[in-house]
Parts: sequence; C-alpha cells; structure tokens
Amino acid sequence: MTKLKIPYYSVRRNGRAFWEPRPHMRALGFYSVPCGQDGPDAWAIAQQWNARWQAVKRGHAPSPAMAAAGNLSPERFEELTVYPPRSLGEAFRRYRRTDVWASKAPRTREDWLRGWKHIKPIFGDCNPRTVSLEDISAWRKAIEETVSLREAHRCLKIWRAMWKVAAALGYCVRDADPSLGVRNRAAPGRSATWTEGEVVRLYKRAYRDGYHGLAAVIGVAWATQLSPGDVRMIRASQLARNSTGAVFFTARGKTGTPVGGALTDRALAALEAYIAGLGAELHGEAYIFRNRSGAPYSSDTLGDDFRDVRRLVFGDREQRTLADFRRSGAVEAIAGGAKAEELAHAMGNTLSASNALFATYVPVNQATLRSVLEARRRGRSKLR
Repeated sequence: MTKLKIPYYSVRRNGRAFWEPRPHMRALGFYSVPCGQDGPDAWAIAQQWNARWQAVKRGHAPSPAMAAAGNLSPERFEELTVYPPRSLGEAFRRYRRTDVWASKAPRTREDWLRGWKHIKPIFGDCNPRTVSLEDISAWRKAIEETVSLREAHRCLKIWRAMWKVAAALGYCVRDADPSLGVRNRAAPGRSATWTEGEVVRLYKRAYRDGYHGLAAVIGVAWATQLSPGDVRMIRASQLARNSTGAVFFTARGKTGTPVGGALTDRALAALEAYIAGLGAELHGEAYIFRNRSGAPYSSDTLGDDFRDVRRLVFGDREQRTLADFRRSGAVEAIAGGAKAEELAHAMGNTLSASNALFATYVPVNQATLRSVLEARRRGRSKLR
C-alpha cells in the first residue's frame, strides 16, 4: 500500500494513526487527533488537520484557541496568531514583546491595534520589501471608501510608524517605505457640539432604560470635559472631595498629561446615585463606570451603548458623539471668558501656546478647575 508523507502524522504499534501537533501548535489550541486505522481514511483526516494548521500558520485563519476564546483582548488575540518568517506580522509581534511597546500608553497601543486590524488581512503575512506604492494606494483608497476618510488617514499613519519599527528590526529599509508616495489626506476637523439641554435628555433616557453606568459617564463627561477614554478609566481613588465640592484627578490616556475635572452638583448627584445602585462599595483601584453586565466599560461597549441611547433620543441620523462633549465645554468656557491657559491646563492639551510652561510650573488644582467650570456657566447663558 502506498503511503503519503503527511506532516505530524504518526502510527502507533497497534496500527492506529494520529495527527500529533508540536508543543508550539498545542499552545494555539491544536491537540492530538485520532485518525483511525492507518490507511487512506486516516490520511484524509490528517491532511485536513494539517491544512487547518497551515492556514493558521499563514495568518489566514484564527487558531482554535482564538475561536474558543472570543473574550480575548486584542493584544492577547494577536499574540496567538502565527505569521510566516520575515513577514510584517512577525516584525510587529517582535515589537510587541519589547519594553518600548510595554511603555506605550494603553490608548496608544489601542490605536496601533486598531490600525493593524486593517493592515493585517492585506499585508500581515507579506515581506514588507515586496509591498509596492500601488498596493498601499489601493489599500488606503479601499478603507476610505468602505469605512471613512478619518480611518484611512489613521491607518496610513500606523503603517508608517510600523514600517519604521520593521526597518529597525531589519525587515526592510527605513527610507524605502512605499507609502511615502501616497498623500495621506486628513478628514476635516470635527466641529459638532451639544447643548446642556440635549445632554440632560441623553442622561435621563440612559438612566430610564437601565444604562445606569452610561448615565453616570454622561454626567461626569459633560461636567469635567474629560475625554470618553479618560472617563471610563477613572478609578475610585481618583475622586477627591472637600468643602468646595468634588473633583476627579487623572492623566490623559494617550499622553500621560495630568488633568482633572470639577463636578457640578448635578453631576455629583448622578454619580452618587449610580454608585449607590451598584450594591457594593468601590475602593482604591476599582473602575467606577461599568456596563449593564457589571464589567468595566471598554471603548467598544461605551461607544455601542451611547449610540443606542442617542438613537432612541435623537433618531438614526444623529451623528454627534460622546467625544463632542469635550469641545462643547470648551465653547462654553471661552464664551464665558475663561483664560486660554486655564482651559488648556484643565483639558490637558496645547490650546494655549504657553501651556507647556504653565503645566510645568503650575500643577492641576481645584481653583483652576473651578474657574473653568464657572466660566462655562457664564458662557452657557450667553449661548442660549
């Protein structure tokens, strides 16, 4: 009888055949597969499993471990993917195992993985030296047409950063990046704003429909002008109280810049009502804001819940986001006479040209935050 040479195929003394994966394959969820009595039927089974392994190895299919664990974080999911030698995927994996990657802010790593989600299906298993300008141009155009101009701009930025990393690891030449011949046109800056009355409607609808964590996020985000990502990462230990009220102190997730936000009486009442409804006391490093399942909000679940409530209040055509609260607060504060350096300092950005020196010598304090909050109140009355 003719025998086929099938990788990882073995026959025991009793004639029973098995497809036996190696330890590194077992780590990805593959296991020993009984194929039956040695012969054509056993060979067919072994060939099927070998084909599955080859698909995972080339990055064309998820491993069994991935398929069985849909709740893996994007980083852990990516860690279990197998890429061909000298591929861009292999270079990215090596980079993620360095101290440089570990030292990046969590929000920055999220941006890289978000861009990689679009890079991986097209270029993940390719040697970066084989990618042409035409390939990059067609890829970016496809993202712009199927997703958005903003996402296409983000993905090409991540590609360029990843190319430099791959070059540093010896996978390509730094100055030979084919994307340098492609204009990375950016989307126009957003200008959408919310009014206080609209935010109150969102809060009430969220609370009535059982989105209690989202309702608290809406109240705190509107009062503090913190970004949605910074709000959802707030922990119990970051809430400070004194005779003048309550303030959150934290750091921007992307830059580490110290920021804070003062809570209005209404926002504080909303927060306290939410915490009381949790049925458990929050201590220390516990995340405050949680979705309806009780798990801390992620960027995806927070965005999904907000879109659901927004649709219920304002309909399917409404496109304003939770992130637009931040801009809305700045418009109110400027109209109310807030100084640029005070506003920039409270928001943790470079709105003021002197913000770098201001932040260096004057730490975030409650007086600054309160002055911005009062300016917003004055500005809100002028904008009506």
